[in-house]
Amino acid sequence: MLQGHGDDAYRYGDRIRVNFSSNVWYGADLSGLWRHLSGCLERLSGYPEPDAASLAGRLARRWDLAPENVCVTNGATEAFYLIAQAWGGRHSVIVVPSFSEYEDACTLHGHRMTFVDLDALLEGEASLEGEGLVWLCNPNNPDGRTVDPERLCRLIEAHPDRVFVVDHSYAAFTLCPVLDVQRACMLENVILVHSMTKQYAVAGLRLGYLTASEGLIRRIAMHRMPWSVNALAVEAGRYLLDHEAEFELPLASYLAEAVRFRQAVGSIPGVETLPSDCHFFTGVLAQGKSAELKEYLAREKGLLIRDASNFRGYGEGHFRLATQRPEENDRCVQAIAEWMNRF
Repeated sequence: MLQGHGDDAYRYGDRIRVNFSSNVWYGADLSGLWRHLSGCLERLSGYPEPDAASLAGRLARRWDLAPENVCVTNGATEAFYLIAQAWGGRHSVIVVPSFSEYEDACTLHGHRMTFVDLDALLEGEASLEGEGLVWLCNPNNPDGRTVDPERLCRLIEAHPDRVFVVDHSYAAFTLCPVLDVQRACMLENVILVHSMTKQYAVAGLRLGYLTASEGLIRRIAMHRMPWSVNALAVEAGRYLLDHEAEFELPLASYLAEAVRFRQAVGSIPGVETLPSDCHFFTGVLAQGKSAELKEYLAREKGLLIRDASNFRGYGEGHFRLATQRPEENDRCVQAIAEWMNRF
């Protein structure tokens, strides 16, 4: 975590009332999961499965894949570091702005890195000659932009020597089509990274997984340490998949509120908002710094936003908001407007 992250509510004690900094779904009812896990606490006295095989098998059935196409990880972040390790010392092309852990993982494992804009990549203006990795998030964090899967597949197929690491952590939060999991597993140069923490709101459990061809999964799994996924996380993953209908996102209404929220923020004088295809979006201040806005909202209003100025490619006026309940979103709009009235 070299670059820092959002969701640092711990810094403010009990001040924070609404967290706009985290992209985790705010409305999940986890009471059934908590009851289930409370009956599994005896499992903490023994070792978990060394490779979370039972959950991998359950995920394989979920996507109609073979178990050899799935690797369960301690959150999506462990997946990024395993991939960087498996291709240690190679060249990585990283689409920016995006999640900083791609860069951090590549730095740790000695990659040479090139940073490119998404449009430059899609238009063929970025060099992808030679072997190595290409990292991108779809939908992208922090701006919520989504790449058409057909356009992405053409790029992937045109560069068979490059392994494309596609972060699908927010795939459940958009109505736009994204790369099909089965189709991706048929390609020998695509790794999809999935997060269970966002949709199911279990970020504290650290639960993610990879889907890819058997050869790619085997290469990555060689570098994982045993027992990286704890027993309660495995049990939680199985429960969530068995009760998926209870956690289905009200996506149409949620995204409609996200559009309303984004437009309301963008109507504040001195604030611009960027287009987004999912539940979070980027704002840009014409005056002032996002770090100052964050501190004001946290300490004076109990609202936590994401200072996005440390995303590569962004500046000191960029911030990110994740859509919450309508009344909470309205409080945020009013508070930002009050702060902007200072200028």
